[in-house]
Amino acid sequence: MKIIIDDMLKNKVESIRLGCLIYDVKVKEKNEELWKKFDKEIFPALISFMENKGINDIENIFLSKKAYKSLGKDPNRYRISSEALYRRIKQGKGLYQINTVVDTNNLISLETGFSVGSYDLKNIKGDILLRKGRSEEIYKGIGKDDINIENLPVLTDSEGAFGSPTSDSIKAMVTLESVKILTLIYCFSKNENLEEILEKSFKYLEKYAEAENIEKLIVE
Repeated sequence: MKIIIDDMLKNKVESIRLGCLIYDVKVKEKNEELWKKFDKEIFPALISFMENKGINDIENIFLSKKAYKSLGKDPNRYRISSEALYRRIKQGKGLYQINTVVDTNNLISLETGFSVGSYDLKNIKGDILLRKGRSEEIYKGIGKDDINIENLPVLTDSEGAFGSPTSDSIKAMVTLESVKILTLIYCFSKNENLEEILEKSFKYLEKYAEAENIEKLIVE
């Protein structure tokens, strides 16, 4: 399986890279230690931060929204997932508890501002291409109706689109039955710390999701 970024997409945005982690896992409903970290460290720190600064002051969110505008997509209508998480915290809504992999994704997003997606590899066919969504292209979102992915950066396999930095489709969603996962960090900046963030994400997945045999790479 190859992971490729379409040249046309590269030409449309100032910078785009994917931090990739591929690993074996036994997904569980909840990791209590992770949720203690959210409640005692992450949520209070973010609430304090957002008392004095706006969400657009977070560089990786600002640059992701800038990339959406370059593609012709309104980032205020189609929010990147990391911004949506920050807004939930700011509004006092907390996070949905999903499973150990998705919850760890959310930790990575809240610490970095990057959108993070995880995908069940058994449901992905062939190589993966990140490209611009086509005219009138849609897919069924997780817990949502059909999502208009036209002009969004979208992940596709041989069967069609299945993911984006805004919201993923049900096709490759992570469940308690998933055993082989691809986690992607969507980077629209020239962030020189992506390798460091990938390493930290590696350790979080080991600790909170019990991931094993982790492979990591950066696609440019």
